[in-house]
Amino acid sequence: MISKSKKAEIVAGLVELMKDASGIYFVDYATMTVAETSSFRVTLREKELVMKVAKNTLVRRALDEIGGYDELPIEATKGQTAMIISYSDPTAPAKIIKESFKKVAKPVYKAAVLEGEFFGSTQLDVLASLPSKEDILSAIVGSLGSPASGIVGSINAVMRDVASLVEEVAKKQNNVA
Repeated sequence: MISKSKKAEIVAGLVELMKDASGIYFVDYATMTVAETSSFRVTLREKELVMKVAKNTLVRRALDEIGGYDELPIEATKGQTAMIISYSDPTAPAKIIKESFKKVAKPVYKAAVLEGEFFGSTQLDVLASLPSKEDILSAIVGSLGSPASGIVGSINAVMRDVASLVEEVAKKQNNVA
């Protein structure tokens, strides 16, 4: 049995891990072998994601302490549950979970909370199909550059037309004189 002070220490550690998270995913890892779990954790680490396993009651206490997780159903923290925590790209875990599930049908996605928004057990495909933060920023930067290049192109076209007009006038004056 874990002492009360040890439980408080674990909850404080979980709060510290989750407080700045942009996304927290809950998965059932019960049927995963040690090799599958290790491989899955390596893939998560490569994307700078954290997988944490703790007693469900302690996870619930940490979530209550942080606040904003009221929509998360109790089923999301039942059984052997692991949390996958994302700090920069909230959609990255969904893509990894989906790929892993395609290969070995493990882990089983339960729920996720991204930027305060709850996504249920049937919405993994929706989350995995969302563009990453990096993709969105690239699209924004690209669209910001488009109007400027359009203006530059228009100015160049006007300059080209003016130059061609001056050239035509010069030719006519040379022929007349």
